[in-house]
Amino acid sequence: MIPGVVADFSQDNWITYLVKAVLILAFLLTSVLFAIWFERKVVARMQVRPGPNWHGPAGLLQSLADAMKLLLKEDMTVTRADRVIYLLAPMISVFCALLVFAVIPFGPNVTIPFTDYSTPAQLTDFPVAVLYILACAALGVYGIVLGGWSSGSTYPLLGSVRSTAQVISYELAMGLSLVSVFVMAGSMSTSSIVDSQTQIWWFLPLAPAFVVYIISMIGETNRLPFDLPEAEGELVSGYMTEYSSMKFAWFFLAEYINMLNVSAVATTLFLGGWRAPWPLSAVGDGMLNTGWWPILWFLAKLWLLMFVFVWIRGTLLRLRYDQFMTFGWKVLIPVALGWVVVLGTFQWLGLAGVTRTQLFVAIAVAAVVVFAVIWVWPDKKEPAGRRAHAEFDPFAGGYPVPPLPGQTLPRSRRRGTAIPHQKVAQSVDHSEETR
Repeated sequence: MIPGVVADFSQDNWITYLVKAVLILAFLLTSVLFAIWFERKVVARMQVRPGPNWHGPAGLLQSLADAMKLLLKEDMTVTRADRVIYLLAPMISVFCALLVFAVIPFGPNVTIPFTDYSTPAQLTDFPVAVLYILACAALGVYGIVLGGWSSGSTYPLLGSVRSTAQVISYELAMGLSLVSVFVMAGSMSTSSIVDSQTQIWWFLPLAPAFVVYIISMIGETNRLPFDLPEAEGELVSGYMTEYSSMKFAWFFLAEYINMLNVSAVATTLFLGGWRAPWPLSAVGDGMLNTGWWPILWFLAKLWLLMFVFVWIRGTLLRLRYDQFMTFGWKVLIPVALGWVVVLGTFQWLGLAGVTRTQLFVAIAVAAVVVFAVIWVWPDKKEPAGRRAHAEFDPFAGGYPVPPLPGQTLPRSRRRGTAIPHQKVAQSVDHSEETR
């Protein structure tokens, strides 16, 4: 066995690894086809329309028809593109997305039917498996960045720059949210983390970290309301604007595989992995946590999180880019970092011999003090002179411009009053001088 890893791969040989890799690849490709149909059906139900219902029963073959359409479409290459990187970028995105499931445990040891051969329902594992997942996610953004840069066009470049800032921002919050799991589980091996959730799933005691992770995973996968790198209303289609045919399909495939990846990581680290939910876990002395049953529980949790993706897409609107970055840097990262500090302090106090009762009393006293300070803190209102100074003249530069945050337009003397003629004349004169 590998030190620090619960799963035993000592009996696996190269044939076992090859079969598992092929099965994982087939699972991801078929799951993407189903996810596209699933998303269309759920969003259609939210918007009171039928959704795909023509190809196959209930439209199940619609995704396959779309894949064939992309395969047979004319493949175009932009004249100004850097051809090598232009072709390499979507392959980088897909390849990095396919690597993550190598360390995701689908279940415990399973016995192959009609044989006595037993093997873990997982391709491989090692003591720093979660760091490997974060590294694959970080490398995947290179496909987006290089795809936008190599297209030789403005909108793809803007989308790739947005994606760089977005991934840096939300990967920090995601990584910090996972630190609390490492502290509680005492390991970064995925099979060991699942084994540490025998008594309680980590999303309950680590609820703040779980919420931060759920928000970060939506930002990490460029999904609404965080799909700023490919905002169709602003950037045509962002970094994918100049791609067509199968090269576009690769980017599309990478996006949906990444959705499956982050959902699988959330399932493994926070939702007990392949373990059955209570009270099913107590049936027959844990009978439903053995054999092939755990794979069913893992897939059920995975698709529950995929539904959350679709639910949020059908509910929320896209954020402005400044709102998005402000939320990541000023809210998520401080909350995740503060939670890690609090959890680390509690763990240290527990090791120092402080009881839980003493901890709860200390927390209650600290909360009372904080609320008392907030209650008695003087409310400093802004002086009237400063508010007046913040008034903004929209015609000062010669052209009417909207006010910036913190600036206010001057009040008109009465409703319906037009802009004074002198003001318009001054702005026209100023614009002529500028020209």
